[in-house]
Amino acid sequence: MIKAIEEAVAFVRSRTRIQPQAGVVLGSGLGSVVDAVEVETEIPYAEIPGGKAATVWGHQGKMILGRVGKLPVVLLGGRMHYYEGYDMQEVMLLARVIGRLGIKKLIVTNAAGGVNTSFKPGDLMLISDHINFSGVNPLRGPNLEELGVRFPDLSDAYPESLRDLARDVGRGLKQKLREGVYLFLSGPTYETPAEIRAFRTLGADAVGMSTVPEVVAMAHMNIPVLGISCITNMAAGVLKQKLTHQEVMDTTARVQNEFTALVVGILQRF
Repeated sequence: MIKAIEEAVAFVRSRTRIQPQAGVVLGSGLGSVVDAVEVETEIPYAEIPGGKAATVWGHQGKMILGRVGKLPVVLLGGRMHYYEGYDMQEVMLLARVIGRLGIKKLIVTNAAGGVNTSFKPGDLMLISDHINFSGVNPLRGPNLEELGVRFPDLSDAYPESLRDLARDVGRGLKQKLREGVYLFLSGPTYETPAEIRAFRTLGADAVGMSTVPEVVAMAHMNIPVLGISCITNMAAGVLKQKLTHQEVMDTTARVQNEFTALVVGILQRF
């Protein structure tokens, strides 16, 4: 697997002069951050060795390299999901690639369902911790010693220092940021009301079908992560309505300006 990662890294380096210091993974419908980047190179995922074309609505499916101010950055415009039929090595591939490109910090974002009943659609939540309820550990299998240790520690996967920085940026933008625990499921079905009640008891504040594999990959590589969830809908059973991906896309469209200002403000502080 390390050979495949390094092959992808070499390919990306052959296409750009940018040496990124920070990375951003953009979740469903959250691609507007790209508009704030001075783009130097765009590479469709399908062109990267081992990469796959994006299949989910709201995911651009390309790697973008450029600058935010003076900061060289790499953005993943969408991601590969476990529920699409990829194995975890494939889901983690691009995160590992940008890690090997030299990033020092990663901002990972997603669209999530609100489990905490005090939340509302459109809220932005800083991830303080996560619960992996998918039944699969992304690092299962032979350890890649070139990337990290066999038993990586996840107790500080989302450092308080990065959340402090994000809160400070949010205050400057007059944004009220939520904070909470993100619970990861394999998908693609939305959860049942009974499951959401159980997850609330476990301490989850938001639920989704992504993010944790990339965070685990970064923890393995000792790269700190700032996680931001856009609460796009209330989870099953909270409101008396059906859940749809259309609602997810509608909510992310509504908060694009607020979300972009927050992410760009954080990158400028990096």
